Amino acid sequence: MISAEKRAISRKGGGAESAAWRRPSVVLWVAVGAVAIGFLIALEIAARGYGVRGPITDQAREVVFAPKSGTVLYASMALMLVVFTWRQRFIAIGAAVGIDLVFWLVRRAVGAEMMYGNGALLVTLACAVIALTRRTGRERMLLLQGVGLALLLVTGRKTGYTWLLITSKTRPNVLDPYVATADQALGNPSWVAGRIVEATGVVGFRVLEFVYIQLAVMAVVVSLYQLRKVAVERRFPRHHLVRTFLAIGLLGPGIYMVFPVVGPIFAYGADGGQWALAELWPNTPPPITTPQPMPFDEFTPRNCMPSLHTAWATAIFIHSRKAPRALRWAGTFWLIATLGATLGFGYHYGADIVAGVVFTLTIDAGLRTLDHGRDRKGIQLVAYGTAVFVAMLLSYRYLSMEMAAHPWVFGPLLVLSMVSVIHGYVRLTKRWDRLAAAAAHVPQQRREQQPELV
Repeated sequence: MISAEKRAISRKGGGAESAAWRRPSVVLWVAVGAVAIGFLIALEIAARGYGVRGPITDQAREVVFAPKSGTVLYASMALMLVVFTWRQRFIAIGAAVGIDLVFWLVRRAVGAEMMYGNGALLVTLACAVIALTRRTGRERMLLLQGVGLALLLVTGRKTGYTWLLITSKTRPNVLDPYVATADQALGNPSWVAGRIVEATGVVGFRVLEFVYIQLAVMAVVVSLYQLRKVAVERRFPRHHLVRTFLAIGLLGPGIYMVFPVVGPIFAYGADGGQWALAELWPNTPPPITTPQPMPFDEFTPRNCMPSLHTAWATAIFIHSRKAPRALRWAGTFWLIATLGATLGFGYHYGADIVAGVVFTLTIDAGLRTLDHGRDRKGIQLVAYGTAVFVAMLLSYRYLSMEMAAHPWVFGPLLVLSMVSVIHGYVRLTKRWDRLAAAAAHVPQQRREQQPELV
């Protein structure tokens, strides 16, 4: 028979566990997880409707079959390892490499497609099982957060592929003529950058291509620096790059559906084939004519407005400002090279770039505002950034002819609008940094000396 004392302890423990599950942070994580699962299921159903694999099936195949990118899988696992001790990290990396060696030998023997990364994915999934079965309380939540970061990065790429397919199937008309006309106010930067990239030859093209493709890897490098103390402090910092990176990837594709654009190399270049208006990029700027929506094929993604590559590179840049000098220089280089690639490869217009910068700063300010208790100045900046972004989209769509006719008015106005958001973001973050520094250096109240007994 259980004693009264044991029953009291049992009730106390159950109440503590129940209270822990009712904490706002836990409820938020559960809600986000439920929404994410529902979203993935919806994308899976939509993809199957178009006769292709969805993100869930595509990711599940990579447990056994050759992954599309082993680098991303290992970079994702590296995010999870921030919660481990060095000994645990070596064990996890060794297990992943060992599993990949076995897969490599089997694939070579049967003549299958060669690629690494299955080991990293299997180790990540195994850590999720360990968290649920062998960990409890705060340690379980910490490990699940690490696994969640890793899987979000991996699944985010699969989700992106499916979402781009949906944009091409559901948006038969694109708005490239509007953006190209509005881009006259900025001096057609894609055409200028395209000629510069051609002049740099193979070396310049390969460098920009590497930067463009490995953007997610650079994001992981910066994130690893920001999360370097998680294993010691046993908690994640309030704000880090992964949050902004994922928020950009979640919100950006929705705008693709509202403002479908394929890019100058498709709408005005050889890659557009029979669907291109003319083969003008990058040597001949497009003529100024009244824009109209133009039909396009059913497989080219409508993924230009805003430029998410620019948005992600901007996020990497601002999150690397407090890192060591080498990482700051790397963040600056990645931003400049990404801008050169997005424009020089003909994937984006200048208007996409400007909108992408405003988009990123607004999202990052919003996330940091939540961390500071819905700070009033933060809310004002988010509202202002949102208004500027919406005004840009509306001007591209309905004022493109006026922008092309008066470039010396609208060009500086666009740039100044972007600069005003940058200025507001810098002022706000510096204010938050000063408040944080002041709170960290509040002197402890000195205790009065007790009078000695005589």
